[in-house]
Amino acid sequence: MDGAGLPETKSTCPYCGVGCGVLLRPSGEGGLDVRGDPDHPANFGRLCSKGSALGQTVGLEHRLLAPQIGGVETDWDTALDLVAERFKSAIAQHGPDSVAFYVSGQLLTEDYYVANKLMKGFIGSANIDTNSRLCMASSVAGHKRAFGSDTVPGTYEDLDQADLVVLVGSNLAWCHPVLHQRLLQARKTRGTKIVVVDPRRTASCADADLHLALQPGSDAALFNGLLTQIAARGAVDADYAANLSGLEAAVASATADDLTATGLPHHELRAFFDLWINTPKVVTIYSQGVNQSTTGTDKVNAILNCHLAAGRIGKPGCGPFSVTGQPNAMGGREVGGLANMLACHLDLENADHRAAVRQFWGADTVPSAAGLKAVDMFSAVANGRIKALWIIHTNPAVSMPDADAVRDAIAACPFTVVSDITAQTDTARVADVLLPATAWAEKEGTVTNSDRTISRQRRVLPAPGLARDDWDILAEVGRRMGFDDAFDYANPAEIFREHATLSGIAGQFGRDYDISALADISDAAYAALQPTRWPVTKNRIGGRFFADGRFFHADGKARIIAVTSRPPATSPTPDSPFVLNTGRLRDQWHTMTRTALSPRLSGHLPEPFVDIHPKDAASLGISSSDLVSLRNAHGRAILRARITKDVQQGQFFAPIHWTAETARCARIDALVAPATDPISGQPESKASTVSATRFQAAWYGFAVSKAEITLDCDYWAKARVPQGFRAELAGRNRVDDWEAEARRIFAAPNATAACVIDAAGGAARVVLREGDALVAALYIARQPIAVMRDYLATLPGTVAADPLSGRVPASVPNPGPTLCSCFAVGVNTIVTAIETEGLLSVEDIGAALGAGTNCGSCRPEIADLLSRTRLKEAAE
Repeated sequence: MDGAGLPETKSTCPYCGVGCGVLLRPSGEGGLDVRGDPDHPANFGRLCSKGSALGQTVGLEHRLLAPQIGGVETDWDTALDLVAERFKSAIAQHGPDSVAFYVSGQLLTEDYYVANKLMKGFIGSANIDTNSRLCMASSVAGHKRAFGSDTVPGTYEDLDQADLVVLVGSNLAWCHPVLHQRLLQARKTRGTKIVVVDPRRTASCADADLHLALQPGSDAALFNGLLTQIAARGAVDADYAANLSGLEAAVASATADDLTATGLPHHELRAFFDLWINTPKVVTIYSQGVNQSTTGTDKVNAILNCHLAAGRIGKPGCGPFSVTGQPNAMGGREVGGLANMLACHLDLENADHRAAVRQFWGADTVPSAAGLKAVDMFSAVANGRIKALWIIHTNPAVSMPDADAVRDAIAACPFTVVSDITAQTDTARVADVLLPATAWAEKEGTVTNSDRTISRQRRVLPAPGLARDDWDILAEVGRRMGFDDAFDYANPAEIFREHATLSGIAGQFGRDYDISALADISDAAYAALQPTRWPVTKNRIGGRFFADGRFFHADGKARIIAVTSRPPATSPTPDSPFVLNTGRLRDQWHTMTRTALSPRLSGHLPEPFVDIHPKDAASLGISSSDLVSLRNAHGRAILRARITKDVQQGQFFAPIHWTAETARCARIDALVAPATDPISGQPESKASTVSATRFQAAWYGFAVSKAEITLDCDYWAKARVPQGFRAELAGRNRVDDWEAEARRIFAAPNATAACVIDAAGGAARVVLREGDALVAALYIARQPIAVMRDYLATLPGTVAADPLSGRVPASVPNPGPTLCSCFAVGVNTIVTAIETEGLLSVEDIGAALGAGTNCGSCRPEIADLLSRTRLKEAAE
């Protein structure tokens, strides 16, 4: 049976904060067909490579299907009784601040609301924080300092109407591809200019009019320079300035700042200042490169200062815009998911706000001081202050800075609960209790995207095994802790109504977040809720904020914050001479719990790597494809070297995604120092320092297998392929019998082996079959192995003609490494089409092969490949 006759269900993508609408249809065999929703205002039918591959990520082979205590399956009553009893015991013995929740932007708003209510309202502690602390806490703090509230002023429509868009610390082309395509459409239709501010040359630079490759951490100096020029050239909006406080002091501080800290030449600075000041409709989009810093809040305010001073905020086509990294980072902010917030953007430090929330919830007390923010929370776990910890839908043993120390702290915590969809994460493996939660496409609730649009996620697949919704798990624990009436929820719609009602109280306090017009929504209307941008009141729906000059500070004015740029917390030393920048890839998501299940997404960049400038590589004696060992006081990692001028000399870039499940030695956050912004608590993930040496291996290998591979050598990294797995390997210790080793790691003791062994030369090739079908193959050499990886990855389970050679037979097409993940188009396919069909542009390639015509995030790579192919042809 297939699902062709079944109706489609409208839902929302579970990846980034763009909040794309999707249409879902069960395949009839446990899978899911996914396409973009043409009616959703965030994406109008477009999806990125990750969203397009969602159907490949819903299988059950990796799922946690029953509660576990100490690794042994149990029933829900036993597990929940234990959780409630251990939390109650810790509170009774050590007080409410001895327990903590660490939650996630993967939660739906209703889940988030219940977690926040349980911790802050009934346990009586503010020790609930979220992995959104690692993404956008500096933006929250900057908004609150400037506006008096955590308000996103603009909307996605501003990208359509802007004449200039500045991307600051945002690789929009890879991290928010659907928004980037919207921007490129504006560029095409109205000539919108694009400026990229980033130390690294990224895919977003391909279509930029100007790339400012500033020094790491110097964003505040750049925007202080811009503020100075706004004032000096008379570009301050005098009328709007009447709504501002602190402008003179901020301009004085900006004028005194050191613009040379940016490292940018005068002509580039002048070009940027001229373009920004002379283009009234300007949007400044910023993301992790700004937020993830020990001065992240000041960087945010430096950007906001410029828009406020020029009066370019809250109007069509202009304003500062923070794009978030998770599907419900905004929803978490709305329910007070951060340790220093209350629900509905109410202030934890405000006695009137606390009293209103306490009375509404019927709680005995609401904490008056901020709880532990993420880095401090795990420090408290490490030093024993936290006795019971509940981690929900996140993987801090990998994603937190100083990740090795965090992993060890979680393992040593007296009692740790993990709610997740899988037991196969670094965090879940060190927990005491595992609770199986429903996943995306199995849940009902809402999420809020980066421009304040509330969308529904809807259930289209049944909950597998004993998995339960997060709100249900949290509410049940609340009841078992003795808070029965407060957590007697029947469904998510009831929670939504409660949250909306509380937002009406916030509205009475003059807060921005008010969806009280939805407080009486029926279950049926909730089920049918269409994407809706807040606020949603009797008098207003959606729109922009602040064009009228009215803000949320007590005096109604915005604050221009005097900012002085400061360097990153750590500086290069002889022992750690290189600056390490970390970030995301186009086709992977966070710690790959979901995306690693998709062979299509794993095909683009299947192995962890570090980008190194050619001059640094030469000084270190490192060649392309060598393995590189990175070290500092916090940890170490081994990564594949990519030699590229996309990074500046003295700077490295490495992606964040690999874990002990996929590449044990590539847990890059183990190298990130736990230094944080003193205001936002957000860690500095862009400017740690490391040493680098060539990893001296005795042998290198590549493997493919139909079944899971068991690896325990010094270096390994594995990824999914259509019918199995592929892996890169390397080791320091000599192996005397490669056939026996192959049988061991592939768990195939009885397979038929074909081998070519060159003991003197240190080379080996072993192919294992069952009947005529290839079950595994291993290729070994003393140098990084040269074989046709992407061809070999197609062989598990097939009758392959000559796999021992490691090369593609002349009669077999070889598409090469995947370049376009949406349509699985390989590099060789594109090159062949260029050479044989005379293709002259990215558009020609798209028309011929489809590559680059969906999310468009591969278009810069296609353009680069086209240029290199044409240059090669010209040279010949």
